[in-house]
Amino acid sequence: MKTRPMFRLIRASGRRCQIYGYSSASVRARGIKTSFWFGWVLAFGALLVTGWGYRVVASRLELVTDTPVLLPIPLGAFPAEVNGWVGRDVPVPKHIQQAVGNDDFLHRVFVQQSTGQWVNLYVGYTGRPRTMLGHRPRICYVSTGWAHESTMQSYVLSLAGKTIPCSIHRFCKPNTDEETVVLNYYVLNGQIISNESGFSALTWRMPNIAGDPAHYVAQVQISSVLENPVRMAAADMTDLILDFLPDQSGKVKAAEYYSVAERKIPETN
Repeated sequence: MKTRPMFRLIRASGRRCQIYGYSSASVRARGIKTSFWFGWVLAFGALLVTGWGYRVVASRLELVTDTPVLLPIPLGAFPAEVNGWVGRDVPVPKHIQQAVGNDDFLHRVFVQQSTGQWVNLYVGYTGRPRTMLGHRPRICYVSTGWAHESTMQSYVLSLAGKTIPCSIHRFCKPNTDEETVVLNYYVLNGQIISNESGFSALTWRMPNIAGDPAHYVAQVQISSVLENPVRMAAADMTDLILDFLPDQSGKVKAAEYYSVAERKIPETN
């Protein structure tokens, strides 16, 4: 008879322990739940702020990349007569301009008055060097139906004695007698280079956020049916072409002596 009250006391004490234990666990669970929702709200808020910041930066970069980097003197102001060569502008279709993505360009046919030889001159300028990657004769000409025959590294001396490193490519049209010779070089921040390896590094793929016209690459292509006229034209015209592009200090020599007023250059039909 004496053991029953003790048994009941133990059971009662057990119930009291269970009740107190359950109540404590419930409080902790509510605290954890509150902390979870508070942390979730903070994380969601941070996500919203981060997303807004990303959209601001992305829209800024899009504006920068869509805004042309303008030269002090446009390439279209390049003289129509250069050392006996007389030029006529050749229109470039809008869809090709958009595909190339240059900030400025010059496309003109020049004829040497003393010999009658002709060349096709193309100068493309971009303040975003990364957009020039892939624009080289062995890609562009082949993509338009020409077959590549050969490429060699060479150089030309300008009238001012400047050495012009360049590559000379030969192409032909399959099943025809058409052939063309293309002399190609690049001007990277005022320095002449013969191929695009000079601006293929990751550092040149960053956007030109400041819109600095002196941070650029220009491509110069001179083509004709024979090698002699393209070499002659490169020697006769390169010094003047460089005057229209920023030199290594960012200075554009043509801005010192050339009027900004547009000169009317006749177009080819």
